[in-house]
Amino acid sequence: MNTDKSADLNPDTEADRLMEEASSSTLTDEQYRQKMRRRKQVQDQRIAQAIPEKGLIIVHTGNGKGKTTAALGMILRSLGHGYKVAIVQFIKGAWEPSEKKVFSLWADQLEFHAMGEGFTWETQDRDRDLEKAQAAWQKGLEYIRNPDFKLVLLDEINIAIKLGYLRVEEIVLGLEQKPADNHVILTGRGAPPALIECADLVTEMTLVKHPFRDQGVKAQPGIEF
Repeated sequence: MNTDKSADLNPDTEADRLMEEASSSTLTDEQYRQKMRRRKQVQDQRIAQAIPEKGLIIVHTGNGKGKTTAALGMILRSLGHGYKVAIVQFIKGAWEPSEKKVFSLWADQLEFHAMGEGFTWETQDRDRDLEKAQAAWQKGLEYIRNPDFKLVLLDEINIAIKLGYLRVEEIVLGLEQKPADNHVILTGRGAPPALIECADLVTEMTLVKHPFRDQGVKAQPGIEF
């Protein structure tokens, strides 16, 4: 009679269990090897059953830092593969982001548009903010529909949605128009439930400590901009 309950677990649950058990300092070397062999079998099975390729809708949200930074890491990976990519920034624009200067090295692969005019408390002009957000969305939609652009980053679009400059229903309909194998990343805190629902990958950055909030340290080059 088989008493191994691991057979009843889904691959994710079993993989987590095996890794947790393998971290125990009480395991012998042989027990550890057995756990890792089983962990490899589970992982190999998952990979064998996985869909080879699928265009993803990716959302980076939450109050913690790192949403745009993580997205730019994906941009770099795509550039490294030789793909064409596009970045549309919905808030930044009044000041020159340093990443724009760096990405100019890939001018033949990348389109970069910083189309905002700063944060809303700086512009103090709701009608102009609305106009800029709509223009940025139309520019982003051009790239989303274009099969030549493997990855499109809509940076801080979630903030524009949260402030009412864009309708989430319009964004979801636009995302449905992307080619099947292409990816779109949407960043910014406060991603609405409808956007999260249609996404394939959602990461929420959790704020634990922040130098400005907790220590009064200003934004610094190389870290925040």
